[in-house]
Amino acid sequence: MRDRILESQHLGLGLAAAAAAAAATYLLLTSHATSSAAAPRPAVDRRKTARSPKWTVLPTLSTLGRDELPYPPDALPGGRDVATAYGNLRVYEFGPEDAQERVLLLHGIGTPCIALGSVAEEFVERGWRVMTFDFFGRGYSDAPLDIPHDARLYTTQILLALASSALPGWTGNDAFHLLGYSLGGAIAAAFASSHPHLVRSLTLVAPGGLVRSAAHIGWRSRVLYTSEWIPEGVRRWFVGRRIRPTDPKSAGDVPEKETVDDNGGGEGETAEWDELRLVGGRRIGEVVRWQMQTHPGYVRSYMSTIRHAPVYDRGDEEWRVLGEVLAARRTGAAPGLRKGRVLFVLGERDDIVVLGETVWDAEAVLGEDAVEVVVLKGGHEVAITKGREIVGAVVSAWEKSG
Repeated sequence: MRDRILESQHLGLGLAAAAAAAAATYLLLTSHATSSAAAPRPAVDRRKTARSPKWTVLPTLSTLGRDELPYPPDALPGGRDVATAYGNLRVYEFGPEDAQERVLLLHGIGTPCIALGSVAEEFVERGWRVMTFDFFGRGYSDAPLDIPHDARLYTTQILLALASSALPGWTGNDAFHLLGYSLGGAIAAAFASSHPHLVRSLTLVAPGGLVRSAAHIGWRSRVLYTSEWIPEGVRRWFVGRRIRPTDPKSAGDVPEKETVDDNGGGEGETAEWDELRLVGGRRIGEVVRWQMQTHPGYVRSYMSTIRHAPVYDRGDEEWRVLGEVLAARRTGAAPGLRKGRVLFVLGERDDIVVLGETVWDAEAVLGEDAVEVVVLKGGHEVAITKGREIVGAVVSAWEKSG
């Protein structure tokens, strides 16, 4: 009898233990599923990825605190976070879902995609669907640290952004218009040279790509970015000092203004970069300073872009291929890049992407028949201050090409 009682007690304890273990396992799994659904993490090696303020800043703030940021996550409508093998990718997509025309906007090196907010809003006012995103290492996009920020990485990022849309129409022949500003112009030209069938039209606003390094890169910058004897940590410190917006006339986009330091370059009448207003009334200087303080990958991405992106002297590289692609469109019926022409929008006082140099070099490498030029009053900041004029030029050129 005593043995039966003990056996019964042991059985009861075993069942209780099993029930407790099952309950604990259930709670653990449901807790993990709930937390994963609430805050998914990208499947990346964090040792090779610098996490953006999305992970390091936003979780610590209230809604009011987020709204007061120099770059709030809802500064543009239609924001989404896309988990990629390179880390988080911040994308914005807005405008009429049934729009006949779609446009992808690519920003410059220093300021995230809100720099093109006025351009985006003007396109939407005209009934276009807009997509834009933060380049890796800027804004709310993470920074892959073990990969050069070259045309291949930026092209991949474009394709990832396009694939993230829930709407059809961003892929296939003649899918979307492409507009790039400064660094974004260089990336847009490289993308169009390799994926011309996707691009309905190409607009380059004060673009990099054909900038003459001999005329616009000073010896200090050459040493800083290319010398192998400078320790990487020291290099990052110097670059951070150079691009930090403390000077009221510091330039905020590529090529960095300091690269003309030993050639007597000056801002002239170019607008004061730090004081330029973005959507929501934010200043460029505030946004750049905030990125430097909160995004551990910002300076590294900036440096890698200067070193590896197709910014300088690319006439014999992607631009030569683009010229061949455009020529084929002018003589045949291949999809994309209608009429085989590119629209350049340039500032008449731009001393970074110089008007005369750019037109001369573009016509030389692409062909005179491939180049259409619109000149606006202002300097390198035209994409930020002349949104209405730029969109008007794009729409006009597109309508004429039909």
